[in-house]
Amino acid sequence: MKFIFADALDQIDPGYNFLTDENTPGRKAYWDDQYPHEFFDRPPYDGVLISRGIVGDSRRKGKYTDAQAMRLRREGAREFLRLDRDKHKNLSVFGDCGAFSYVAEKVPPYSADDMAEFYEDGQFSHGCSVDHIIFGFRPENKDLDGAEGDEKERFDITQENARQFLERTRQSKSFTPLGVVQGWSPDSMAIAAQNLEKMGYDYLAVGGMVPLDAPQIHLALQAIRDRLKPSTRLHILGFAKAEQIKDFNGYGIASFDSTSPLIRAFKDAKSNYYVGKESDGLDYYTAIRIPLALENLKLTRAVKEGRLDQDELAQREAKALHLLRLFDQGQARVEDVVYEVLKYQRLFLSVDYKTEVALDKAMSKVEKNLLRTLTDRPWQACQCKVCASVGIEVAIFRSSNRNRRRGFHNLQVYYQHLQRIIHGK
Repeated sequence: MKFIFADALDQIDPGYNFLTDENTPGRKAYWDDQYPHEFFDRPPYDGVLISRGIVGDSRRKGKYTDAQAMRLRREGAREFLRLDRDKHKNLSVFGDCGAFSYVAEKVPPYSADDMAEFYEDGQFSHGCSVDHIIFGFRPENKDLDGAEGDEKERFDITQENARQFLERTRQSKSFTPLGVVQGWSPDSMAIAAQNLEKMGYDYLAVGGMVPLDAPQIHLALQAIRDRLKPSTRLHILGFAKAEQIKDFNGYGIASFDSTSPLIRAFKDAKSNYYVGKESDGLDYYTAIRIPLALENLKLTRAVKEGRLDQDELAQREAKALHLLRLFDQGQARVEDVVYEVLKYQRLFLSVDYKTEVALDKAMSKVEKNLLRTLTDRPWQACQCKVCASVGIEVAIFRSSNRNRRRGFHNLQVYYQHLQRIIHGK
């Protein structure tokens, strides 16, 4: 089972100065910053997925600049991602059409021919057919009964696009095509998968999994697998249950893509630092939130409105950071660090909480999580390159260079977890 990391230009500045919070002088972001597979000696995934929704084009804005999008198609994804080196030659490069970016539209903006050209130009190793997301999920519906709204229309569009896509890709054979499954019930998804197999696909990508809970995903995968040949491979698009992957072993999942380990580093308020457990599971810590006093939008707005004093913010921020670094060097007591960090945290949280009672309740949770992180010091036990090189900075929730580094750490821990669970390594 391969873990394909869904990239969104997730890079770090290797020379970032944590003491002054400044990037490397003269840095050219894309060229000088590093992807996870460049930063680590061994990539923390088996491949990378580029979604056309992230790339963007003239019809909808993505995350790439126009120049980057052009270079991706001119030079190919492998060179663009700097995967054109010997140590990366076994990494796959998947592509999908970014169906979430046009979910509100009546029909997808791309034809099968458009996407085939995109994958060919980008020299992808795998490409998904053009799908149209169906969000409904009603296990009680049998066969193709029970479609609501435009679900059946989206089902037919996805199937027809897959048929045209397979015909188109037979002309070039430059990448492995995946037919995308969409449906509103386990039965409709299974029928979609069976139809794709009859068309000639031997690798299917199952979409629409993001909003489903684990029991619903089990129902869908069991129904799909029951109708397919054992040799037909499955890829799970945007697998939000990646940390529970052990529970899904047995459905013939050949690969799945997720960005969850990285994105949780800065979007999850509590469980944003991963730790592998000896019992094969994962544990989570809460990073220590020290927002930039002079750049955080909430704080700067509160200063302009006269609710906070800028000088006091800057002083509290500096004291908290100074004590955290001393603590990491064994030169400060945990109670002193907690005192200073909570002082700054209280100022930060006072922007959101209007009453002292509500603020005290929030602060109680912050203190509990802070004490656990500082007492256990998980970054000091971690052997990964991120923790070894930046120490406690990885555990501080503050600006993209720390948060992305923590995301890189999470990717490494997650990939080791996956290897241990799935492959027994």
